[in-house]
Amino acid sequence: MNLHALRLFYHVAQTRSVTQAAQLMNISQPAVTSQIKKFELECGTPLLQKKGRGIELTEAGEELSIQARKLFSLETYMEESLSLYREAKRGSLRIAATYLPAKFLLPPAAIAFKKVNDGVDLVIHTSNSEEVYQQLMEYEADLAVFGGGVEGHLKELESTALYEDELWFVAAPEHQLAGKRVALADLAMESFVMREEGSSTRGRLFALCKAHGVPAPRIALQFNGLHEAIGAVSAGYGVSFVSSLVVREQVKKGVLRRIDVEGIAPMANPIFVCWRRDDVLSPVAAQFLQHIQP
Repeated sequence: MNLHALRLFYHVAQTRSVTQAAQLMNISQPAVTSQIKKFELECGTPLLQKKGRGIELTEAGEELSIQARKLFSLETYMEESLSLYREAKRGSLRIAATYLPAKFLLPPAAIAFKKVNDGVDLVIHTSNSEEVYQQLMEYEADLAVFGGGVEGHLKELESTALYEDELWFVAAPEHQLAGKRVALADLAMESFVMREEGSSTRGRLFALCKAHGVPAPRIALQFNGLHEAIGAVSAGYGVSFVSSLVVREQVKKGVLRRIDVEGIAPMANPIFVCWRRDDVLSPVAAQFLQHIQP
């Protein structure tokens, strides 16, 4: 069916005037008349008939007019829906994030985004760095936010730096090394409390020791949760290597104390938001970036 001709017919049916339909479509009256006649031939039945000096619909024309109204109403709805998607007012956004940004950076950005895009379904999944990377590359996430651990994947990813964090060694105040400056070799002999394998911070700890020719420390207590690990250290067991964002307040209050390492400055722990290289970001993802970027 010729949709352009159907639209012409629909305007004639709504206005009961070829002249008005021609004006609405910005074409000549003879062109409307000609195309309507061709459309009737295509349909195989008359759709319009003369009534005095005007026109009226045939029974077939009345039925087709009803169906055309439904069709063009649906067209308007589809155009409005697409407009909402283009303007990031509708749709979904899946974000995979490591624990650090999920707790400290994403909540304010998510709230600001939802205030102006409440029709968007926003899902944030928290995991360790390796799992977050896999979710992004396997199209289970649209964006990924890493607290470290992205350096080895930059060839596959586009990224934007969000925050420059530091990694600190910490222990409870009563620990024998709390507040002291020690050699890395001595510190590595202590019992460590860390996150599970796949954690970027745990990987950075092992890489630091390897770079300085020091045996990797024993992970004496392991948690899948970051705050559970810090809670164990605060309670007086072992030491940990952790983001300053996580423990800054505990250190300030004296619940934890830092341990300085001789000859090693605090390690940078940059936080990135990433997406797959060469992918075109959806309008929803692009607008979320505006809310999270500093």
